[in-house]
Amino acid sequence: MANDSNSNNQDVSESENGYRRILLKLSGEALAGNEGDSKFGIDAQTLNGVCREIAAVIESGTQVAIVVGGGNFFRGISASESGIERATADYIGMLATVMNALAIQQGLKQIGIGARVQSAIPISPVSEPYVRLRALKHLNLGRVVIFAAGTGNPYFTTDTAASLRAAEINADVLVKATKVDGVYDSDPLKNAEAVRYSQVTYDEVLQKRLGVMDATAIALCRDNNMEMRVLSISEEGALTRMAKGESIGTTITSS
Repeated sequence: MANDSNSNNQDVSESENGYRRILLKLSGEALAGNEGDSKFGIDAQTLNGVCREIAAVIESGTQVAIVVGGGNFFRGISASESGIERATADYIGMLATVMNALAIQQGLKQIGIGARVQSAIPISPVSEPYVRLRALKHLNLGRVVIFAAGTGNPYFTTDTAASLRAAEINADVLVKATKVDGVYDSDPLKNAEAVRYSQVTYDEVLQKRLGVMDATAIALCRDNNMEMRVLSISEEGALTRMAKGESIGTTITSS
C-alpha cells in the first residue's frame, strides 16, 4: 500500500481508471455499523472496512477526497428542535464531523495510506485549515484529503459541503455512499416493491423528492454539471469498480 512518506515523491496526476478524482460523501451513520441511526459512535470493524475500500481506490490510481458527516454523534437540526439554538447546534455538529474525520485519518494511516484532515473551522492542533490549493497538492501527491466541519457555516448541511468541495477541487464525480445500493422511488428498507433507478437527472430528483441530498446540494451539482453516483459503502469492492468506470448504483446528471 502507498504510504505517507512515499507519497511525497509521487505525483498522481492521472488514473488509468474511469475517474481521476472523486469526492466521497460519507454519512456519520456509515461509520456506526449495521444498526445505523440507532447506534452511537464509531464501530471499529465498520471503520476498518470503509478505510480498506478507500485504500483500494487509492491503490488503483484514483485520487480520493472525503466529506464526512457527524450524525453518529450529533445532529444539529434534531438538537435545535429540542431547544438548542440552531446555529449553536450546527457548530456542535461540525465538531462531530471533525471526530469522524480524525478517525478515518487514523484508520487509513494504520493501513499505510497518507491522509490529511482539513477543517472549515480552525482547530490547528488536530487539523489543517481548509485551503483549496493545499488540498489539491495533497491529492496530487496521492494523499486522501478529509474535509471536516462542513462549510464552516451553520444552516448548511454536509451534503452541501460535499457538493461545494467537489466543485472546488474539480472532482470528476461526487460519490454518495449510503446504506442502500442506489436511488429508489421509495425506501427499499420499508418497501420490498421499491424500484431502483439506474440513471436519473437532478431535476427529477427534486421534482420526485427522491431524498438523495438536500435541495441546495442538488442545485449546486446540477448548476456545475457535476456527475453524482449513489452506491452502497457496505458492498465490498463497489467503490473501486465504480472508480474504474463500471455501472454501479445510480448515476445522477444534469441532463
